[in-house]
Amino acid sequence: MQGQSRSNLYLGLLCVAFALLLIFIWIPLDTKTGIVEKARGKFVIGDALAPTVAAGFILLGGLVVSVFERKVADQPTISRTQVKFVASLTALVIVGLAIMRFVGPAAVEIANLFRAEPMEYRLLRATPGWKHIGFFLGGAIMVAGLVSVVERKLTRRAVLTGIITAVVLIAVFDLPFEDLLLPPNGDV
Repeated sequence: MQGQSRSNLYLGLLCVAFALLLIFIWIPLDTKTGIVEKARGKFVIGDALAPTVAAGFILLGGLVVSVFERKVADQPTISRTQVKFVASLTALVIVGLAIMRFVGPAAVEIANLFRAEPMEYRLLRATPGWKHIGFFLGGAIMVAGLVSVVERKLTRRAVLTGIITAVVLIAVFDLPFEDLLLPPNGDV
């Protein structure tokens, strides 16, 4: 006889831990202002408000699942295959983000090999082409990889989906706004 599954408890506690990590470590280190700021005698929304609210919802959801859903009879068991699937998705997202972060500066360094006067990526990060290369490659690889992991094979359709998704995201979030820097260009 197998004991009762505790997957809801584990999922809830994982969400609680992640939310606390966001609220107390990641958000304060990643934002310049707090949740609200006092400017010129009135309170204004700070940089940390939106991510803190989102983390609060994750915390609330994790607590609800941990407290109220932990003893539900029909909760699924966690198998080794499921853990491997989630680990592969997580690794793929990490690789995609790393590509986003480092491909632009690497492309400039490669271009500098063929130039008499070197360029600096930090000065080019708002220039069309240079600012898109990392986001495009990382985003396309991430989306194509996620589709491929779910379908259990790399297909031409998955690659085209990744490319089209990256182009659409660039068109929607970058082209209409003159001062917006696609991630991770704001941090480079």
